[in-house]
Formats: sequence, structure tokens, C-alpha cells
Amino acid sequence: MQVSVEATSALERRMTVGVPVERIETEVNKRLQQTARRAKIAGFRPGKVPMSIIRQRYEDSARQEALGDLIQATFYEAVVQEKLNPAGAPSVEPKAFEKGQALEYVATFEVFPEFQVAGFETIAVERLQADVTDADVDNMLEILRKQNTRFEAVEREAQNGDQLNLDFVGKIDGEAFAGGSAQGTLLVLGSGRMIPGFEEGLVGAKAGEERVLNVTFPEDYQNLDLAGKAAEFTVTVNAVAEPKLPELNEEFFAQFGVKEGGVDGFRAEVRKNMERELRQAIKSKVKNQVMEGLLAANPVEVPKALIGNEVNRLRVQAVQQFGGNINPEQLPAELFEEQAKRRVVLGLIVAEVVKLFEVKPDEARVRELIEEMASAYQEPEQVVAWYYKNAQQLDEVRSVVLEEQVVDTVLQKANVTDKQVSYEDAVKPAEAPKAE
Repeated sequence: MQVSVEATSALERRMTVGVPVERIETEVNKRLQQTARRAKIAGFRPGKVPMSIIRQRYEDSARQEALGDLIQATFYEAVVQEKLNPAGAPSVEPKAFEKGQALEYVATFEVFPEFQVAGFETIAVERLQADVTDADVDNMLEILRKQNTRFEAVEREAQNGDQLNLDFVGKIDGEAFAGGSAQGTLLVLGSGRMIPGFEEGLVGAKAGEERVLNVTFPEDYQNLDLAGKAAEFTVTVNAVAEPKLPELNEEFFAQFGVKEGGVDGFRAEVRKNMERELRQAIKSKVKNQVMEGLLAANPVEVPKALIGNEVNRLRVQAVQQFGGNINPEQLPAELFEEQAKRRVVLGLIVAEVVKLFEVKPDEARVRELIEEMASAYQEPEQVVAWYYKNAQQLDEVRSVVLEEQVVDTVLQKANVTDKQVSYEDAVKPAEAPKAE
């Protein structure tokens, strides 16, 4: 077998492969012999059909099958011989495909980039330090109470924070417009759900009252047909209800699965959840900084085939997340290309770190992570057992732990500074990097 390789770009290779005619004929004859053993032809017993008849009837199909299999087999033999690492399926162009001649074809494909991951000492990481204080727990209890607010009807005038049951009809230049009318809609005054002037115009209204509101749609309103236009809304207030925060009692605690321990037990459970959230938030922010640092220190050109595969995965995820019957391939590739490229590059860099430092998943950390995730459930032992009975789920956890160990490895060499912050600052989402 003759092989020659040409680099047509940094990652693209054009490989010409020649397969001797003797190997082709051997493969063709092998298939014809297999056919002869099972062929059923009138006048002959199975296995007794003369080879000349078998060849006359089946040689063309046997040759096509043999050539296809030979291309697949010799391609992989050739890339091993030339020590190439293809990053996707090749595009094959036959050059010589005639009977009695050597097979020659050209395979064009991309290879994985070869690079040495470096620049660990240039990575700057700010590692946040925070504690959950009693005041933080108090604040969280109030948030939980507000999230479970009930509304009770009142006879007084409406004020900010009240929930109104409304009917309304909106008109522009005396004509009702699409989407401008509703019946029985619920609106909390001061929530900012409606356009400026609408909610403010209902402060002081009572149940049964009708008000006419003259407002103007913002210039940047999402419906361009309405943007900047003046409108008149006739609003009927059906009911006014004031917010009532639930008491911190056994009934409230039971909503969160806490059935024993009273206020102290509930506070302890809330604190435990907050501490878990805090650890995850700090870990996530450190990881993001490490990954950004690795990306900046290791510019890597990646194969288009890998980006295309990742784009397709992101398309499928998008359809699964948002539902609908859309074919993932209908989603424009441009929507996902930047994210796909980032994920591919990071995957290659992380793989190089794993190889460079011989990182392997720490099974004790795998168990610890599973137990931490399981602690959020009422029967954590069953959750732990489920993970260890599901190989795919367990491998996903191992991948997470491996990535954490990569982060730890980089942190040992990076420029790390610790910063004490409040719980609130530690758990709030990091700002997205500004575009240059």
C-alpha cells in the first residue's frame, strides 16, 4: 500500500492511498467464494454452482462491496502508518477505480491540533471567601416568606404591593388593537409588568371602580407596531387584595419538607442549603476564571468538523430545552458556533492538562459529590444507590470530578488571591465578560 500526505492547511490533510491490485482481487475472490456457498441457482445444488457462473452473475457487486470495504480499511491503516489523528470522517475521491488496476483514492480530512498546554502562571484567579451568617439566614427566611405570599381581598384603596383583578380594553386612535385587552388578569402594583403609567394610574382605585388611563408605549417596545404610540386603556378593577406573608410555623416548614425541629430545625435546614449553594457558587466562579485563563493562554485552532459536531449537539439541546416539533437542523448554525468553538477548544485544552499531569478521577471525591447532591433529597441513600447502579450517570459525575481536579491542578500553578466577601456577593452571578 502506497501512501502520501499533503498538508493543505494547518489542520487539513490530503492523503493519497494506493491499494495493490492483488489485494483487491483477493478481497473480490473471498466474497465470490462466500456467495458460491449459499447461492441458489436453478439446475445446481447449493455449493455446487461453477465459479464461472458465480463470477458472471455476482462479480460486479462483489467488486463494489470489496472496494468500499478496502477504502474504509486502508484509510485507517494509512492514518496509523502516518501517525495522523483524524478529527472527523474523510471526504473520499476515487482516482482509479477500474477492474484489473490498483485502487487509488484521495481522502481529505482534518486532524486534531498538536499543542502543549502552557501559561499556567499567567492565569489570575480571585477566590472568594464567605460565610453564611445569622443575618443571611434571616434574610433568606424573608425571601422564602415573600415567595409564598398569599393575597386576601380588602375593601380599601389599592396601593403598591396589592394584587388587582382587572378587565381592560386598550385603544389607539379610538381603535382597539391586538393584545390590548384582557379579562380577569392579575396584576401586582409596582411589579413593573405593564408599560409606564399603567400601574401608577391604578394606585388609589377601589374594587368596582373604572378608570381611564392615558399612556404611551416606550420607543423601544418589543412590538414595533405599538412602539412610541399613545394609547387609552379603560380599566375595571374587579378586586383588590393585599399581600399576607405566611407565618413561620409547622405548616410553612412542611412545604419545604421539614417536619421536625420547629423554627430552629427549619433555620438549620435553610443554612445547610445556603452553605451548599455558597460552596457551589465559589467553585463555579473559580472554575470559570481558570477556564478563561486557559483559553487566553492557549490559543488553539480547532477542526471545523469538531465545531460542526458540537453545533449539532447544541441544536438538539436547544430543542429539548424549549420543546416544539422543530427539526434541530433548522436552527441556524450561527446561533451556536461561538459557544461550540469555545467548548471544543476547552475540551482539547482540558484533555491536554489531564494527559500532561496524568489526572484520574478520585473515586472518594466522586462519592463525596454524589452524597452532596443526594443530600438535597428526602431519601439521600436511595439517590446514592441510583447513581451507582447507572453507569452513564456515574461516568458523568466522574467527568465533573475530573474537571474539578483539573481546576485544582491549575490553581497550584496559577496566581491566586483570596478575597473575603459577603454571602450575597459570593452567590450572585458573575458578570459576563465585556465584548472587545
